[in-house]
Amino acid sequence: MTNKDIAGVLEEIGTYLRLAGENDFRAMAFDRAARTLESLEDKVADRIEEGTLTDIKGIGKSIAQDITQYYSEGKVDALNSLKEKVPEELTKWLDISGLGPKKIYKIHDKLEITTLDELKEKCKDGSVASLSGMGKKSAEKILKSIEWMEQFAERCRLDEAMDIGQRFYEFLKDLDGIKQIDVAGSLRRRKETIGDIDILISAEEQDRAKLFDQFTEHDSVMEILGRGDTKSSVRVEEGRQVDVRIVNEDQFDAALMYFTGSKEHNVVMRQRARERGMSLNEYGLFKLDEDGNTNFDERIEAGTEQEIYAKLEMNFVPPELREDHGEFELFSGDKIVDLLEEKDIKGVLHAHSTYSDGKYSIKEMAEACIERGYSYLGLTDHSQSAAYAGGLTPDRVFAQWKEVDELNSHFAKENIDFTIFKGIESDILTNGDLDYSADVLKDFDFIIASVHSSIDMPVQKMLDRYQRAIENPYTTMLGHPTGRLLLKREGNSVDLNTVIEWAADRNVAIEINASPWRLDLDWRYGRKARKEGLLSAICPDAHSTDGIDDITYGVSIARKAGFGPGNILNAKSAEELSVWFKERK
Repeated sequence: MTNKDIAGVLEEIGTYLRLAGENDFRAMAFDRAARTLESLEDKVADRIEEGTLTDIKGIGKSIAQDITQYYSEGKVDALNSLKEKVPEELTKWLDISGLGPKKIYKIHDKLEITTLDELKEKCKDGSVASLSGMGKKSAEKILKSIEWMEQFAERCRLDEAMDIGQRFYEFLKDLDGIKQIDVAGSLRRRKETIGDIDILISAEEQDRAKLFDQFTEHDSVMEILGRGDTKSSVRVEEGRQVDVRIVNEDQFDAALMYFTGSKEHNVVMRQRARERGMSLNEYGLFKLDEDGNTNFDERIEAGTEQEIYAKLEMNFVPPELREDHGEFELFSGDKIVDLLEEKDIKGVLHAHSTYSDGKYSIKEMAEACIERGYSYLGLTDHSQSAAYAGGLTPDRVFAQWKEVDELNSHFAKENIDFTIFKGIESDILTNGDLDYSADVLKDFDFIIASVHSSIDMPVQKMLDRYQRAIENPYTTMLGHPTGRLLLKREGNSVDLNTVIEWAADRNVAIEINASPWRLDLDWRYGRKARKEGLLSAICPDAHSTDGIDDITYGVSIARKAGFGPGNILNAKSAEELSVWFKERK
């Protein structure tokens, strides 16, 4: 049981205390205790064994008892008691953009409602708007978020799907009878949101029943949705559907291509096959007979996906790009496409520390980057207008710079090849200005300019706002350009094609925010970005050391966009990036 596990339970208690309408100071005590344990250098488990939990600042006797019970019994009576008090339906409200647990309790208590349907009605009839601290705009925002959630109720984020897919892949891959196995569907294509999770297996017929037994009896399976000779489907504890399909070994690669999709990509592939006198389906590649029908007796030797593409006069198309979104032009003939890989990323840009709303110190964030093999950290705490996130006043900026200088000096003395760049995530104000005077802005190494407020501006006003920010000589990069929160909130309606043109012309980068809640810039703008010569960066927007690992999702989106290392700022070395920053100034 890790410090993170225990901190997570304390956070959950804090959330349920607020949902239950308990004293907020008590909830805040659990929040602070969770933050403390996350940043603790020694193991909480050792403190429990030694009986020294209460020696940790912020861990009182009551919280220590809860931690000890969770460690020894895997449960906390206080949390279970709170869960009994809070209607289960209320926990679904936590996914609504703009609603935290305190507001949820207020609405639930004052209006005596519990379900999402009731909440929708009370938003429509003005009841929510009439509550103190809410208002008409808040009610409209809640209503829009609920409608957005319901539209995508059967989908989940990429990170959630990857966790489930990896769990079943690891469980199945070593079972007796498995010859080949891979994840298929939209998860293999790394779409930003996923419906069902598809796994493809090749196995002999006599082994299939036993394999399906083992799959459907997995500990996380809550319901068997269907069971057949070649396919079984289950519902897992997270509420997602997982499908396992079994084919013959000689069909595996063609089936993997077919069930990876997308449907649009497959249609073009079948057309290319027919134009060359062949038929492509989930069973393989075959010759056409004189009447133009598939001759299943005339299989064409193409045992891998690479060979199938070669037969259709194409280079191999990586799964991420199979969307019929320009990949056929990109990979036809002798063209070689150098797609970005995770190993190309040399450092981390866009990360927060305890100076604003991050959970770890600058030193801890830097050390986490070093542990992962990165050679630099671009520190970007929030600017002063983001008071809700602990935005930095100029005095705090100067104090941070001093600490960064001291850490860089320490790394140099210890012969550690690592650099911390002085950055900021500056709010783009409603008029398009950045958040500090030029006297402050000029001394940052780089500046990420982001919209965090008034994201529902009219289209032209938002475009004017972005134009002014792009034209600001101190803007290095635009952050999460639409401000979307996947499955929770639609982004702003800015004309991104125009923004990309302006940014490329001014040598301003646009990040791919790698948080699985955002994945913004959207991959669908990759073709436009490549055409304009836009630079991007894979930015984890990390608020914790674990958040650094979100880079993997950003790389997937960059690949879907067709980006290579040359398109990505943090594929540059620290020295190259430092030169680029200075040349821009």
